[in-house]
Amino acid sequence: MLFRLEKWIDRFTRVVGAIATVAMLLMLVNVFYDAIMRYFFRSGSIALQEMEWHLYSVLFMFGIAFALMEDGHVRVDILYDRLAPRSKAIINIAGTLLLLIPISVLIIEGSIWFVHESWQSGEISGDPGGLGQRWIIKAVIPISFIFLIISSLGFMIRNLNIFLGVEPPGQISDQSKRL
Repeated sequence: MLFRLEKWIDRFTRVVGAIATVAMLLMLVNVFYDAIMRYFFRSGSIALQEMEWHLYSVLFMFGIAFALMEDGHVRVDILYDRLAPRSKAIINIAGTLLLLIPISVLIIEGSIWFVHESWQSGEISGDPGGLGQRWIIKAVIPISFIFLIISSLGFMIRNLNIFLGVEPPGQISDQSKRL
C-alpha cells in the first residue's frame, strides 16, 4: 500500500518536474528571442521581460518539489553523509514533519490572501506594456507549496521504508546480492 502511494506521488512529482522543465525551455526561447530583438533590431518588449521572470518563478517554485523527490535539496552534508541510512531516515522524517510541512502550510495560508487580493483588484503590471492578470503568477506560490507537501509525503514514505528496513516489491536487497 505504501509503495503504491509513494509511486503515485513520485509520478505526480515527475509531472510537476516536467512542467518546470517546459517552463525552463520556454524561458530559454523567450530570452533568446528577446535578446535577438533587442540587440539586432533595437526593439524590446516589457511583456517579454516580465514573462522571463514569470517563467523563472514557475521553474524555481515547481522545481522545489522535484528536487525533494530526487534528494537534490540543500542540507549540511558534513555530518549527514557519515550517518547510517536509518539515522538519515530519522532526520529526514523529523525535518519533514517538524519543519518542511509546517512552513509550507504557513506559506500557503499566508499567500492565498495575496493571490485573492491581486485577483480581486485586477492587478496588472506597473510598467506600460507589461503583463496583466498578475494574480496568475502570484498563484504559483501556494500551488508550488501544495506540490511540495505532496512530494514531502512521498519523501517521508520512502524514508519510513528505509527506517523500517522494508524494500519495494521485486527488489533484491544488498544482503541477498552478497550471498
